Amino acid sequence: MTDTLTKHERNLSAIIHASTLSKYFIPFGNFLLPLVLWTANKNDHDFVDHNGKQALNFQISILLYGVVMASITAILFFVFAFEFVGFIDIFDVNRHDISEFSHHHSGMGIHIAFMVAAIIIGVGLLVLDIVCTILATLKSGQGEKYVYPFTINFIK
Repeated sequence: MTDTLTKHERNLSAIIHASTLSKYFIPFGNFLLPLVLWTANKNDHDFVDHNGKQALNFQISILLYGVVMASITAILFFVFAFEFVGFIDIFDVNRHDISEFSHHHSGMGIHIAFMVAAIIIGVGLLVLDIVCTILATLKSGQGEKYVYPFTINFIK
């Protein structure tokens, strides 16, 4: 495929993918910069059109996964916080019965496990985003079509 593609198409496609990393410096840069580059060139070059759609679909998918994870984490945090506070009897402040505290908080391990799992998945999404974006940038720069994993195709 590299024989039929111009250097301009390959470079433009690589820039579209790389521009999604701008979100770490510019708010919503991962959507704005690739969108501008893609819409300005999608009708002229099929390769750029493919890569622009891939980059935007992946960024929308990562955002969606992040929102879902943040929502689940927030719900678990509030359930954990209210459950923990609910076991503390503020009228018995002077009573120091450790066995009662241990008895009421025997299920805390599962809450902590869910929170740790959410953190690991969140870091995994971050690593997936960075690694796949770098791979897509390199592959498109070489003239290869790259398809991001775990992508929902919002833009067809």
